[in-house]
Amino acid sequence: MNRKNFLKSALASAFALSGIKSWGFGRKSNYNQFLPSLTLEQVSLETAPYSLAALPYAPESLEPNIDKLTMEIHHGRHHKAYVDNLNKAVAGTPAEKLTLLELIKDAGKQPVAIRNNGGGHWNHTFFWNVLSPKGGGAPKGDLAKAIETTFGSFDKFKEEFGKAATTRFGSGWAWLIVQDKKLVISSTPNQDNPLMDVAEKKGQPILGLDVWEHAYYLKYQNKRADYVTAFWNVVNWDEVSKNFENALK
Repeated sequence: MNRKNFLKSALASAFALSGIKSWGFGRKSNYNQFLPSLTLEQVSLETAPYSLAALPYAPESLEPNIDKLTMEIHHGRHHKAYVDNLNKAVAGTPAEKLTLLELIKDAGKQPVAIRNNGGGHWNHTFFWNVLSPKGGGAPKGDLAKAIETTFGSFDKFKEEFGKAATTRFGSGWAWLIVQDKKLVISSTPNQDNPLMDVAEKKGQPILGLDVWEHAYYLKYQNKRADYVTAFWNVVNWDEVSKNFENALK
């Protein structure tokens, strides 16, 4: 049995044992059946216990760029673990009364478990929403103009963003943010993000890319650059444009 089939079998068994039978791997399923449909804003304003929101689309709908099995594992196992561990970390502490966004912005003053799991929860919720089965192409309107003004061209922007993603050592994220009403590319380690008080470059994220190995290894193995290239085919530019407009307010 190869590594992919082993993971597929093992994870399917784990879900079966947990009673979440509708999250079966390798077949079409009602993946989001038991999860609330929450927007990023709603998730950001939640206090404990924090919730894992449903994906905005079926896990297979980003194929061939991001495969179904990766999406199921990434959302149903990794993201869920961040939510579960965050709820455990805040239980019985003053942080239990804070919204997720408040935790994120105050991450440097929080214990490591809250910083890491709070960041993991917010980052992944954000990430799912900047992807779309109908994504790809290029931005339009004010965002397109801002990208061209800042970076010279859309292709140059993709090149610079790709560098931030591929040169991030180990695990982390690449970001396009609005900082003082200007577009800036940055990257953060682990589950940090530019909203945090500990971020080297602070700002409002409008686009983000997860470059942890669990986000791409089943399909792309160690070829992170190929994953970054495929990412452009599923970027939800309508959502990124909305993020841009909101960040300028």
